[in-house]
Amino acid sequence: MKLLQTILIILLIFFGLRILFRLAAPYLVRYIAKKAGERFQNMAGGFKNQNTHTKPEGEIVIEKVPNQDRTSNKKVGEYIDYEEIE
Repeated sequence: MKLLQTILIILLIFFGLRILFRLAAPYLVRYIAKKAGERFQNMAGGFKNQNTHTKPEGEIVIEKVPNQDRTSNKKVGEYIDYEEIE
């Protein structure tokens, strides 16, 4: 009799929790989605604030001047003419 009573209590707890989770799941998912949305808004807001110091349209700014020290070496090697063999 104790075995049957234990199995009945386990089944009642299982089905009770199942019904409870079905009722609470939409609220839990909505809460998680809201928190994730807020986190993405905060991340996007950080990127938006970085671009507040934009230049006026049409203005050209060169921030890095390329290095002009390169000298070409005319003596790079032999030229070999390859012919296709059939």
